[in-house]
Amino acid sequence: MTPVVAIRPEPGLTATLEAAEEAGLAVTGEPLSQVGPTRWQVPDPNEFDGLLIGSANVFRHGGEALDVLRSLPVLAVGETTAEAAREAGFDIEVTGTGGLQAVLDSLPARARRLLRLSGEENVALQPPRHVDVQEIATYRIAPLPMSARLASTLREGAVVLLHSAASARHFAEECDRFSIDRSAIRLAALGPRILSAAGEGWGEMRPSNEPNDAALLALAREMCN
Repeated sequence: MTPVVAIRPEPGLTATLEAAEEAGLAVTGEPLSQVGPTRWQVPDPNEFDGLLIGSANVFRHGGEALDVLRSLPVLAVGETTAEAAREAGFDIEVTGTGGLQAVLDSLPARARRLLRLSGEENVALQPPRHVDVQEIATYRIAPLPMSARLASTLREGAVVLLHSAASARHFAEECDRFSIDRSAIRLAALGPRILSAAGEGWGEMRPSNEPNDAALLALAREMCN
């Protein structure tokens, strides 16, 4: 069976490896990036009626400034993010299943002003006409070098799990730095935009049916057999 490799930053990497083990899929991992806080100024919470959140990293790295916003309900991209919000003392208005754009599209047709807290790099959104979104970056993801050990594994062929466009670009750069043949590697990603960021020349490139680990791992199982 072709090896399956996860490269997302911690603690997401451990979560993916645990989910894979529960699903009976052998996955190894090496983080090729790490998450850290940015310096950000908290706006007046009275100017908004909700927080639009696409990652639990907001609550892991947002710092004490988040306390000022705790009166605002959270519209979360998924259950993991919603759980992190609850643990941080926030109320949940919406828990999505298909990405932040789907969350926005599902909102009732009434005027809303949302504060989107995110990483420095994020997915561009197209809010409905009745929804105004202001964005502030509360964390950043910094790349880490690939180890010689991982490079050796990849040269023999592997299915690699991609969770973000930034990680896809960095992975491609590291493969080129080690002169790894892209055609030996199959990419499984949470969405088409992530695959586009990886560039061309890979052995296979497929997006998961849904933007979550369960769907991504199911896809990886298909691709490694």
